[in-house]
Amino acid sequence: MPSVRVITLGCSKNTVDTQHLLARLPAPRFEIQKEDAEGPVDFLLVNTCGFIGDAKEESVNTILQAARLRREGLAGRLIVFGCLSQRYASELPGLIPEVDEWFGARRLDPVVRALGGSADPALQTKRFRGPDAPPYASLKISEGCNRRCAYCAIPAIRGRHRSVPMEDLVAEARGLAAEGVKELLIIAQDTTYYGLDLYGRRALGELLQRLSAVEGIEWLRIHYSYPQDFPEDVLEQMAHNPKVCRYLDIPLQHVADPVLKKMNRHVDGAFTRALVRRFREEVPGVALRTTLIVGHPGEGPEEFDELLDFVREARFERLGAFTYSEEEGTPGAARYPDEIPQEEKRRRLDTLMQMQADISRSFNESRVGDRVRVLCDGVLDGRTLVCRSEWESPDVDGEILVRLPDGTDPSVWKGRFLDVLVTEAGDYDLQARLAE
Repeated sequence: MPSVRVITLGCSKNTVDTQHLLARLPAPRFEIQKEDAEGPVDFLLVNTCGFIGDAKEESVNTILQAARLRREGLAGRLIVFGCLSQRYASELPGLIPEVDEWFGARRLDPVVRALGGSADPALQTKRFRGPDAPPYASLKISEGCNRRCAYCAIPAIRGRHRSVPMEDLVAEARGLAAEGVKELLIIAQDTTYYGLDLYGRRALGELLQRLSAVEGIEWLRIHYSYPQDFPEDVLEQMAHNPKVCRYLDIPLQHVADPVLKKMNRHVDGAFTRALVRRFREEVPGVALRTTLIVGHPGEGPEEFDELLDFVREARFERLGAFTYSEEEGTPGAARYPDEIPQEEKRRRLDTLMQMQADISRSFNESRVGDRVRVLCDGVLDGRTLVCRSEWESPDVDGEILVRLPDGTDPSVWKGRFLDVLVTEAGDYDLQARLAE
């Protein structure tokens, strides 16, 4: 029985690709190892990320480590696929000859065939998540992107937007629910673009409604939305469908008009501010997550101060930020020189994130004393559960740590919902106890 191990780098979209790939390998014929397994393996695969500089460096280093295992006889066959190998398809094979086969990121079929896997259409909606998988899973509703943000290489890597048919997504959700998944994280390069290519309309709201009818799925959480032409029916689902979390991840990137114009975002600062107010008004109690870029061409001291004022005003419950990284092949790299020193970018990032830490702590402190419904993701130690409410997404947000009474078996709670009382607040995490 040949063994297979896949090392997955990058975002949750890559994780979904790996799970789809492994599900198409005939189980009786393959032994699927954990990603962190040690020892020999017959097929060693690396699913790479090639989005920004740090991710590319990590991918290259991982491939080099895998090549060393190949030379030492601990890996029988080395296969690399994903975003990095898609982006540098002509350069990489000559640089790392130990790799047996290289594949891109747009289609899994060639990788499946290289492993002798199945092309059965019935397996297209299946996933292999392995033992001890958490009670949540990402659901990738489309591939590629039609946007042309100046700083982003994804359209060149992943190609144009391609929606997954609703019937396939519902079938995939049913399969995940049958394995104990309670929460689906709706992901794509741009979730609000969903359906335009297949149905001639934005269909994310309808998809949410159909997914909420899947028995066993209790939470639907929306990630990676785009501000332009945000669908009204999605807000209606968030406000009135109890299975759609009052949580929205919408990367806004900036608010100053000169920066937004150079980013090619197709919105201005006034629109952005009004959109945030609209979310707050139409979905009371919503938690907003955004992502911002500091140090982008066009961001002078005045534009950065405007960004700080915006964050201070909007008070995002969740916020991540990055320094601008010039990426070859992007429209921005061809048009705008990267003139802001890295030290200044880092200073701006630190200033922004310190402000956000204060905002996050204030939000958390306002929740002390609240009774909250949470989902238990796992057990931290013999008496502490790791949980989240509808206002925390896994891996990117804080957690709610629930201390159990003496004599309570924590293992029975994983994958279950429970009511807790929030007792303490930190910058990002909360402490809680079981509610009476």
